[in-house]
Amino acid sequence: MGIISVEKADNLLWLGRYTERVHTTLKEFFISYDRMIDEDEDFYKELCVRFRMPDIYKSHADFITNYPFDENNPDSIMSNLMRAYDNAVILREFLGTETLSYIQLAVYAMQKAKLGRETLVDLMRVTDYILAFWGSIDDEVDDETARNIIKAGKRLERLDLYICLGIKTNEDLIRQYNRLVPRLQNSGLSYNQSVLDTLEPMLHDPHMNYKTAIALLEKVFD
Repeated sequence: MGIISVEKADNLLWLGRYTERVHTTLKEFFISYDRMIDEDEDFYKELCVRFRMPDIYKSHADFITNYPFDENNPDSIMSNLMRAYDNAVILREFLGTETLSYIQLAVYAMQKAKLGRETLVDLMRVTDYILAFWGSIDDEVDDETARNIIKAGKRLERLDLYICLGIKTNEDLIRQYNRLVPRLQNSGLSYNQSVLDTLEPMLHDPHMNYKTAIALLEKVFD
């Protein structure tokens, strides 16, 4: 990994994972918000199951108010965004000020959304800043290994969430797998190829065992 220490490589990987987690969970929150308002108030219960988090909410209104913003809840979108921010600050030397600023702007937009004046609009800005952050990595980060580690984390988390949520087709899952593997190969990280070899044919199966697939992904770096 050249000059990248094991500790910094771990920060880079989790920066990719946490930013992706914020992005994907926000997208699902928007979809679920409409469904809870217009169709099924209790749909948040299913979302809790999909996200593998405890249902601590009293109602759909409680979920809508607290799930995105509760910094004391380790499963909240805000908590994951702050973990991304903490890793980004540590990695300032790799990211540069401009790239780091997009994570800071995402935090500001999340804090503004919590005030409740234009909540959904401000949450959409969070996703925009995450996308800008990823674009800035390509444009501003010169260290190719660092870029590959961040993107390996991003792709790993996206595949994990897509399997977990059960909302994507086999073709979608295979596409994400095919994007993950080259990033891992170019990251310099030590990973378990046999896990990927076992997982790949499962993604083609329309009756895939989702729990087994998720458990396999968790062993990629064992």
